[in-house]
Amino acid sequence: MQTVEDKRDFLHRTLSPENSAENEWLADLNGDGSHDWKDLTMEKEHVYRLEDVSGDGVADFSQLVVEDFNDEVNDVAGAVLIQGDDLFVGVAPDLWRIKDSNGDGLADEKTSISHGYGVHIGFGGHGMSGLEMGPAGRIYWGIGDIGFNGQGPDGKEWKYPNRGVIVRANPDGSDFEVFAMGVRNTHEFVFDEYGNLFSVDNDGDHPGEKERLVYLVNGSDSGWRINWQFGKYRDPDNNSYKVWMDEKLFLPRFEGQAAYITPAIANYISGPAGMVYNPGTALGEKYKKTFFVSEFVGNPAQSGVHAFKLNPSGASFELGETEMLVKGILPTGMDFGPDGALYVADWLEGWDTKNKGRIWKLDIDKEASSPQRQLTEKLLSADFSLVNESELGGYLKNPDMRVRQKAQFELVKRGAKGVEEFKKSIKQQDHQLARIHGIWGISQLARKEKKYAQLLIPLLKDSDPEIRAQAAKWIGDIRYKEAGNQLMPLLKDSHSRARFFAAEALGRIAYDPAIQPIISLLEANNDKDEYIRHAASLALARIGNATPIIDLSDHSSPAVRMGAVLALRRLRHPQITEFLDDGDEYIVTEAARAINDDYSIEQALPALGNVLITTEFTNEPLIRRSINANLRVGSPKAMQNLIRFAQKKSAPLAMRIEALKALSTWPNPSVLDRVDGRYRGVIERDPTLVREEAAVPLIQLLGEREKSVRINAIMAIAKLQIENGSSKLFGMLQKDSEPEVRVSALTALAGMNYKQMDKAIQQAISDKEKSVRIKGLELLATQDVSKELTARLLAEVIDKRSLEEKQAAVLTLGSIPVQFSQEIFEDLLDKMDHGKLVPGIHLELAEAIDSTQSRTLKSRYEKISLGKGSESALAAYQGSLFGGNEQEGRKIFLEHPTAQCMKCHSFDDYGGNAGPRINGVAGRLSREQILEALIVPSKDLAPGFGIVSVELDNGQKLTGVLQSENDSSLAIKMGNQPDTIIQKKNVLQRNNATSSMPNMKHLLTAKEIRDLVSYLATLKEDEMSAGSSKEITRSHGE
Repeated sequence: MQTVEDKRDFLHRTLSPENSAENEWLADLNGDGSHDWKDLTMEKEHVYRLEDVSGDGVADFSQLVVEDFNDEVNDVAGAVLIQGDDLFVGVAPDLWRIKDSNGDGLADEKTSISHGYGVHIGFGGHGMSGLEMGPAGRIYWGIGDIGFNGQGPDGKEWKYPNRGVIVRANPDGSDFEVFAMGVRNTHEFVFDEYGNLFSVDNDGDHPGEKERLVYLVNGSDSGWRINWQFGKYRDPDNNSYKVWMDEKLFLPRFEGQAAYITPAIANYISGPAGMVYNPGTALGEKYKKTFFVSEFVGNPAQSGVHAFKLNPSGASFELGETEMLVKGILPTGMDFGPDGALYVADWLEGWDTKNKGRIWKLDIDKEASSPQRQLTEKLLSADFSLVNESELGGYLKNPDMRVRQKAQFELVKRGAKGVEEFKKSIKQQDHQLARIHGIWGISQLARKEKKYAQLLIPLLKDSDPEIRAQAAKWIGDIRYKEAGNQLMPLLKDSHSRARFFAAEALGRIAYDPAIQPIISLLEANNDKDEYIRHAASLALARIGNATPIIDLSDHSSPAVRMGAVLALRRLRHPQITEFLDDGDEYIVTEAARAINDDYSIEQALPALGNVLITTEFTNEPLIRRSINANLRVGSPKAMQNLIRFAQKKSAPLAMRIEALKALSTWPNPSVLDRVDGRYRGVIERDPTLVREEAAVPLIQLLGEREKSVRINAIMAIAKLQIENGSSKLFGMLQKDSEPEVRVSALTALAGMNYKQMDKAIQQAISDKEKSVRIKGLELLATQDVSKELTARLLAEVIDKRSLEEKQAAVLTLGSIPVQFSQEIFEDLLDKMDHGKLVPGIHLELAEAIDSTQSRTLKSRYEKISLGKGSESALAAYQGSLFGGNEQEGRKIFLEHPTAQCMKCHSFDDYGGNAGPRINGVAGRLSREQILEALIVPSKDLAPGFGIVSVELDNGQKLTGVLQSENDSSLAIKMGNQPDTIIQKKNVLQRNNATSSMPNMKHLLTAKEIRDLVSYLATLKEDEMSAGSSKEITRSHGE
């Protein structure tokens, strides 16, 4: 889906009244007897106004202000902002400006000021959020990676359907632009006192990944795409390469990292939600210049509110002091009140929706009644329209940024009179922040009347480097082209921020004479500061003159050539191919990323494909993109490129295999890009040519020494249906030394409808290796073999062979006519009835009997099962205790898209912190206890991960994290206090909060639970596993 209308069409097709029977999971909310898209229009969004009428600090008045937004494509409302008489509400696909025109407190007039949000039906909670008033009178808001594809009022299109964006506009919707993009889900973002914008972006739930503290600048790309979350990884015609993880885009900058992104400042807390910045007078002196962010991981025991500070680092920042402010609540949004206290919304527990919650007030007792905070509260509630200009000018020096901004905005309303105060403010030298607010106020006015912009030009030579930087930034924001010559000297400023904003400004005014000075900036920066690199390359792209950029292909500085590649990527210019011959591997790889990824530069794909044969470089990001380019181009030359590379023994083994896999899909490639997973559309090619050209090379590769090459050559021969290779495959089934190769040969022969398949299966069943025999058993019922003979062979396997073979044989037994299998099933049911059935085949027996469609067998199985049942929740899952596949269980833990185990549990250093680490779990819990933890997660919570509330016999009520418990007492932790020991004899009532972990029986099949239990049961050691980091981060295993 690329647009909101695509989503609407999808909903109308998929949830049409004709499909009601298939969609009974959707409640019939309108009561018309049909489960269809019209039911999506029944629930409305609500916005309430809460008020403390009595002034006692507790809300005692609630009023419903808005009840609306029930179109079938509407998301939930996720952003609210009050500005003057306007209420702004973000509810995809629109940002609404709402008014109460008659003064009754109820909204009665609404206007969409921006449309196109929520393109995809993705994760809940990835919708619109973060409405903030910016420093110069624009409102900023965002949406997560369900995407945005829309237009500004000027008709300019902004197409980001697969990534989150931060956008901004004037309150009437004018002057619209996407400010930053490539975020995943920045619930809230905040400005500091210098107008810098920050957020903590949520991770993509991949093993080994962490959330990111990000500095959001104009035009920045934080790197995330929704197509890196899911899609191609489960496509059999694709691969599991994850750009985000395998190219480590989630990490702070390191040598060789993709250059098109503005990387994270640091990896930070899990599950970031609400975020605020101390406006200056809130809380106390200790927390000045401090950011606050809520950590929401579904479990209050591991969630809370964090505080951190940032330190300048070049044109960006680095993480400074950090502190866990409060723990034991499940915080979402937060904000500072006029009184200077921090107000935090509490979700209470779990991930599920609920109709209750709390708002906490956090404060420092000795600071709560400070004169400064009382004055701030008074000023924030004052009517500044009654204040004269001189006094307003004085408030620009107030220690609280909310008061300063309020004064600034009021002065802007005064027009020319306000300008006089701003002029005084920027000229004085005693108060830097007052000068900055003067700059911001002038820029607000200059957006309407450009003449005011000239007031900022003298500041470009100011002695204060921050003032120079601010002046440059806002001159560019105004697009005041007359300042071009005066901006250029700042490209050599000693202050990084001044250089950064000068480059940004010259790009925004598209100042052509600045091209060479910007190139010099890139050279001087020497790729040291990635934000300078970003600003300079983006400026070149915005100026838009491609010729001098292309001419940089032979520039002596690698940093300059890299900047040129980044600029050409922005322009999507086909002559970026000039850089594919560069001698610097980093630059060639970046050019490959630009050509292949996102919307691609299609004219450049053939040249990228040829790199596969011409380059001496071998890194995976480059070679994968070159392989993919050849597959997409689809020419005879491109085919030969893949064949030649697959034969190249000196090439990296994993990449030779990828070339073989790509070649095998030549007639019908996956619709999803083999590198970045983006939808590329259906391609259908005549298979004749690839069969003719690839047959001999592929058959030759069957003799390769490397096992994985032989296996993938076999798979390619089968997929391409190269029939003259079948005899060679049968020979490999007979003689190859590697069991995996023999299994692949057998599978391939079956897929090619080999004429002597009966002989192949007989060969497999008699193989010395269990895995080959199992594959033979699985294929037995699909072949033209006597069913009576088949049944006898299966019965013998069930009686005498290994557990895995028994499982395969039982399943195969269920696929042959019941008249041949009835007697064997009756014998198995007798054993089950007498408790003598092998534990590890219970699930297979149930599945096989169900496959027979025999009422007699089904009835007897159900009768035996009920007879052995109990009230225990584990009774129905006894078959999941033994017989699982440990490797499959490990894969489920690491990668299952629905269970998402690693989102909450860690293995070694990787994973979440909402639940306990799984290292050593088998040393702490039996198989039965592991199973119980999966399907009854609230029964027995691990110490440190459960919330308990107790009422004592002295009337005291306590709530905290249960740390430990014995027969006589329990220890709980409340906030940051030492553990409190409570004697059980003093407890009148006790309530344990339910676990935030979902019941796995709703997310996994009984077999998957069995696999997971079997894997977890192997984890007896608590220490880190050797080599596990590599295994997790490279889980695509190629």
